[in-house]
Amino acid sequence: MENPATGASNGEIADSSAGDGDPLSFRCPTAEDGPAVTALIAACPPLDRNSAYCNLLQCSDFAETCVVAEQGGSIVGWISGYRPPERRHEFFVWQVAVSAAARGQGLGGHMLDELIARPASAGVTDLITTVTADNQPSRAMFAGFARRHGAELTEEPRFEEEAHFAGAHATEYQLRISPINSASRTTR
Repeated sequence: MENPATGASNGEIADSSAGDGDPLSFRCPTAEDGPAVTALIAACPPLDRNSAYCNLLQCSDFAETCVVAEQGGSIVGWISGYRPPERRHEFFVWQVAVSAAARGQGLGGHMLDELIARPASAGVTDLITTVTADNQPSRAMFAGFARRHGAELTEEPRFEEEAHFAGAHATEYQLRISPINSASRTTR
């Protein structure tokens, strides 16, 4: 799949409007984005809802490893992530949310490319996330990311339904995309 991202310093991508002519743009979130991020996540079931306070911390303390996508002045996409302190070569993608109005444009993949191209991701060789077995949209997005970056995608159970969730949540499988090399970061 061709990625129409321009790589422009303002974070805009070409040919990705929802029919209203407004381009998508990417940026680091701010604390003021917290309520909009919380509302977006709530509008994207079956995503787990975090507390509004958790989203505020992600938007402020983890802003460099999170991204919002805006279109027409509204936040239409969000990814939260972080680099585990003891495994700095990894980037863990916590949550991906795309509004119903912005789906079908490859926005999740564009946001992943934006995050991995940032200076805050320097030295990252592995992109990690967890997904349930039935989450086909997320699985397709991460498989597309792996293809675009010429990386291998591997999978193994990480948090099991009974052992870790006491039967209240399906097993989360860890996807690892590796290696992500420096040359593939500039293709966004």
